[in-house]
Amino acid sequence: GHPIVGTSVALARDRNLSGDQSLIVLEAQIGIVRVGVRDLHGPAPFAEFDLPKLPEQIGAAPAADVLADALGLLPSEIGFQNHKARRYSAGNPFTFVPVASREVLHRAAPNPIGWQAAFGNDDAVGAFVYCREPEQRTSHYRARMFAPAAGVPEDPATGSAAAAFAGVVVEFDKPTGGWHSRVIEQGFEMGRPSLITLSLEMEGGRLETARIGGRAVPVMSGQLEV
Repeated sequence: GHPIVGTSVALARDRNLSGDQSLIVLEAQIGIVRVGVRDLHGPAPFAEFDLPKLPEQIGAAPAADVLADALGLLPSEIGFQNHKARRYSAGNPFTFVPVASREVLHRAAPNPIGWQAAFGNDDAVGAFVYCREPEQRTSHYRARMFAPAAGVPEDPATGSAAAAFAGVVVEFDKPTGGWHSRVIEQGFEMGRPSLITLSLEMEGGRLETARIGGRAVPVMSGQLEV
């Protein structure tokens, strides 16, 4: 997910290329990942890669009242339009929880007691809570990711969750044939805004290819002397 984006941008910039694009090939646990990097000499290069594994649904999500208790919300605030809670994985499993509005998303927070009841025996990495009321006009979804059991109270950008979210988009939004793009806002409530681009290629009602992309900026640097 986002570590691949950041690593690829760092490696591409370290190569000091004269051009503005580069191809970085990484070997990850899930397989070979080829990452295209562009805008290399700008303040925030953009990296994008095809998912090595397409998302698949992995069992049932907890009921709305259980999820609401885990997030400090009301059961009536879980879900919007035809979106319902689901569990998907594209390498890392997540529980995807739609909520009614951005205001509800802002109030969401892990309830330690309720969280154990909803996710205590769950192998999912965390809860990806989302709504269809983004802040920016060019975005499509607003999201937060909580994984307290994994030591992550909240994550500002979760590329692996965005990858699995492709399954949610396909199931509920039912995009037609061809390429489609969805921009996901995350980390805004933390003061660390991130924009994740999810691209989907549909054919015959099926997801053929999915890509994750985003921009990365350096926040620190160091040097190791041997």
